[in-house]
Amino acid sequence: MEIRPAVPSGLAAMWEIFQEVIVTGDTLPFPVDFDRGTFQSHWFGAQATYLAVDGSDVLGMYKYGANYPGPGSHVASATYLVRPAAQGRGIGRALVEDSLARARSDGYRAMQFNYVVSSNVAAVELYRKLGFAVVGTLPGAFRHRQFGLVDAYVMYRFLQPQGAAGA
Repeated sequence: MEIRPAVPSGLAAMWEIFQEVIVTGDTLPFPVDFDRGTFQSHWFGAQATYLAVDGSDVLGMYKYGANYPGPGSHVASATYLVRPAAQGRGIGRALVEDSLARARSDGYRAMQFNYVVSSNVAAVELYRKLGFAVVGTLPGAFRHRQFGLVDAYVMYRFLQPQGAAGA
């Protein structure tokens, strides 16, 4: 498996993965009728996008960049998707580790996930194993198709050594 920058010619495979993940209704805060044009602008906007590929098969993807501009631009954020048929093969872990390495190399001091659905146990456990902590809980913030209202977490980890405040 290789992780490489996404290019517009990969949009069809990326859209397919998004559609496969979104229909489950249990991990992403996007509606099932999220249109392809909005998806394209979301994934090929200001943030960098990467694909996990095996030969010509796209297995997963992530996008990352500054969580917020200006005074918050030293904190990165990311979104990950793995094709359901490819889950359980370490692809999600490889994507997260790749994004952490890129964020660290790009000078970000921390990584923050703004909206991790609490019932997405595999993702929460992976993020914890990779050094993230739940720093906030949004009670009942996600409408899960099976479980009803479930919490969403804000998760955070430092990427750079911590110096004086404001450094």
